[in-house]
Amino acid sequence: MILYGLTAILGDLISLSALHLVWWRVMLTSLSLLFFVGFGRQILNIPRKDLWSFIGIGAIVAFHWVTFYGGVKLANASVTLVALATTSLFTSLLEPLLTDKKLDFIEVFIGLLIIPPLLLIANNIDLSMIRGFQVALLSAFLAAIFSTLNKKLVDKANSYQITFVEMASAFVFISLFIPFLTSDYTSLIPQKKDWLYLIFLSLGCTTFAFIITMKALKHVPAFDANLVINLEPVYGIILAIVLLKENTELSTRFYWGALLILLIVFSHPLIKKYKTKKNDIRP
Repeated sequence: MILYGLTAILGDLISLSALHLVWWRVMLTSLSLLFFVGFGRQILNIPRKDLWSFIGIGAIVAFHWVTFYGGVKLANASVTLVALATTSLFTSLLEPLLTDKKLDFIEVFIGLLIIPPLLLIANNIDLSMIRGFQVALLSAFLAAIFSTLNKKLVDKANSYQITFVEMASAFVFISLFIPFLTSDYTSLIPQKKDWLYLIFLSLGCTTFAFIITMKALKHVPAFDANLVINLEPVYGIILAIVLLKENTELSTRFYWGALLILLIVFSHPLIKKYKTKKNDIRP
């Protein structure tokens, strides 16, 4: 989660546009995974149907990251990270539709509790950040889709294979759009200070973090995984205050809203534990 918390900070520090930043991120990540998948040979072992599913998820991941960094560029890291907390709400609604899991009304209720503090945040940020906040909400919706689909297909291949296919397909997907959305190709070239950030973002915050997330999904539901990911604002906002001084751009009410979201997130495991304990002692 600390690594995930750094992604928004690095996105703010890197001077590239959101589209170009994600293009470099998925390309470097794909290259770093080549050794783990036998330089592509292991991909041939994945059934074609599942392979196409992972390729499609990779396209969703690409769109998620473009909108995520779009939110960072249009607003700031803190606003984007808080918007990403709605992933749990979207997951509680999407998981029963995309998998065999039954609708859990407690999960839906916890997800809905996030809406009031989000409205508090939306009403207390500068108007210039509203579009970034909306784009970040779209990013959260896409995150719920691809994490739920990954949970459904996680046993179809190993973590390295899944991550490589999704990152490589994300790279191809974005590459198809770059000629239509880039007028000056010199803007694709990172500045000197960007390279260190890009490498750490790709290898640390993507390759390593994505693989261990895929391993975690073998043992926990997608909703629980996303609730943990919702802790990303804790680390991200703290880092944004320390490194980017974003507290000068945001009001006290914004931070109250962020605190309420975090309290809701922490309440989930307690409620779930109580529910499980109650079911265990039922005759």
